[in-house]
Amino acid sequence: MADRPMIAVWFSCGAASAVAAKLTIDRFGATHDIRVVNNPVAEEDPDNLRFAADVAAWLGVDIERAINPKWPTCSCEDVWEKERFMSGVAGAPCTRALKKRARQHWEIENHADYHVLGFTVEEQARHDRFVLSERPNVLPVLIEARMTKPDCARLLVREGIALPAIYLRGYPNANCIGCVKSQSPTYWNHVRQQDPEVFQRRAEQSRRIGVKLVKVKGTRVFLDELKTTDKGGSLKSLKFDCGIFCEEPING
Repeated sequence: MADRPMIAVWFSCGAASAVAAKLTIDRFGATHDIRVVNNPVAEEDPDNLRFAADVAAWLGVDIERAINPKWPTCSCEDVWEKERFMSGVAGAPCTRALKKRARQHWEIENHADYHVLGFTVEEQARHDRFVLSERPNVLPVLIEARMTKPDCARLLVREGIALPAIYLRGYPNANCIGCVKSQSPTYWNHVRQQDPEVFQRRAEQSRRIGVKLVKVKGTRVFLDELKTTDKGGSLKSLKFDCGIFCEEPING
């Protein structure tokens, strides 16, 4: 087994990365060592743990945890508090600390010949940018299978795996609840409605640190200044994400 090429599948607790892991195992499992790896983050929905366990059983593998030893709590709130910074045009420090640095620490002891991420066919351009700027050795298994995000969700449901509860509550992805990479008033009012305690924590911490997380009609405001009637684009149109390799510009 040790002399076989190794593929690292980065599982984000989302539907697309779950299906990417399945396709990778089915396609390359006979010839490659497949490792499915997750970066745990404390602020994600608790049901993500249930989903990860269901996916692990479906895949027939253990899902490894890659953690930055500098941040053993895996908490975004701890990162923001220590660094006195929450979000900027290049991304968020929690992505760098809890995902990028965690991945780099994992790679010190685990050499991956190839990487698999949950890029779906509608994310071809994002995959192409990623290959140019971060890693050339990415296997686009979902893109080659012409699978969309809805396709991935439908496949999981057919397999009897309940989707992460955060999807069913109307969130656009399985990221942390109250993701600071979003500047959309629509998103933040959704957080206020669905998870008021999280909204209050983000509002209090961002005010204390001095970060205006939301943009209303082109003007940045503090969360505690956001009106319940303020709106932006629809939730489905938001494209902010939390990647493991880079801090992509915020656009949602």
